[in-house]
Amino acid sequence: MKTILFPLVHRFCFVLIAVLFYSVRTDVSAQEMTAIEGRWDMTIQKDGRELPSWLEIEKSGRKTLVGRFVYAFGSARPIAVVNVANGKFSFSIPPQWEQGTRNMDFEGELDGGNLKGTMIYTDDKKYTWTAVRAPLLRGSGEPAWGQPIKLINDADMKGWHAMGENQWKVENGVLRSAKSGSNLVSDQKFSDFKLHIEFRYDKGSNSGVYLRGRYEVQIEDNKGKEPSKTYLGGVYGFLTPSEMVAKDPGEWQSYDVTLIGRMVTVVANGVTIISNQEIPGITGGAIDSKEGEPGPLLLQGDHGPIDFRNIVITPAK
Repeated sequence: MKTILFPLVHRFCFVLIAVLFYSVRTDVSAQEMTAIEGRWDMTIQKDGRELPSWLEIEKSGRKTLVGRFVYAFGSARPIAVVNVANGKFSFSIPPQWEQGTRNMDFEGELDGGNLKGTMIYTDDKKYTWTAVRAPLLRGSGEPAWGQPIKLINDADMKGWHAMGENQWKVENGVLRSAKSGSNLVSDQKFSDFKLHIEFRYDKGSNSGVYLRGRYEVQIEDNKGKEPSKTYLGGVYGFLTPSEMVAKDPGEWQSYDVTLIGRMVTVVANGVTIISNQEIPGITGGAIDSKEGEPGPLLLQGDHGPIDFRNIVITPAK
C-alpha cells in the first residue's frame, strides 16, 4: 500500500508545484504587461541630438501586446507584437523613411514610473532612449477665449525664427519660403487656441502646420485624391479627414483649427473635415515630445515652396 501511495503523493505534489509556479509566472507576466501599457512620450539620444518620438502599447486579446510608434520623422507605424519577458520588453519595426534595410530593434524596461531602453538603428548602432507617460490633456468644456493675436506683419519676420539657415521672407504681408530649407517657429508659445491660417503652394509641393510644434496638420497638393491621414487636412499619420477639399495649386486656401487639450477640429476651405477628434500623440517632425507644455506654431519649410498669410491665433484665457 505504501509503495503505491508514495508515488501518487509525489506526483500530486509535483503537479501542484508546477501549477502554482505557472500561475505565479502568469500573474507576473500580466503585471508586467499592464505596467507598460499606455502612451509614452519618448526622447531618443542619437549622435548628440535629442529626437522626439512616441510609443503606444495596448493589449490585443488576453496575452498579446501590440502598439504604435512615431519616430523623429515619418508617420505613426504599427507594432505587430511587443514581447515581454524577465522584466523587459522588446519590439521590432521595419524601416519607413530610414536608409538601410534592417529593422529598428527596441528593448526597454520600467524605471520607476518611467521607461528606459536602447534602440538599434538601421545603421546597426545602438542608442539609448527614455520615456515618460504622456499626459491625458483632458479639457473641461469650452474655454474662455482671449484676444486674437496676428502673427504676421506686413514688413518683416518679427516674432519668428528659423530652425537653421533662413530662407523665409515677408513680402506685402505674405510669409514666403521660395525653396526647400528650414522650418519656421513662432517665438510665442500656446496651450489651447483657435487658429486661422491661409496658405498657397506650387504644384506638387508639401508643407504642414504644427500645432504646439508637435501635431502636424498636413498641407500638400492632393486635389482629386481620396482622403488620407497623410494628405491635406489630415493630422499626419493619425487622423483622416472626412473628405478631400484641396484646391488647385496656386490658389489661396485656409485652415481654421481649434485645439483644446488633445481634441482637435479642422475646418479646411470652409468645410469641417475633422470634428473634435483626439490626437493620440506627437507626429513625425515634432519640435519635442513634451506634450504637457505649451508650444509654438511651426511651419514646415523643408518640403517645397510655400506661402502663408493672415495667421491669427486666439489663445484660451
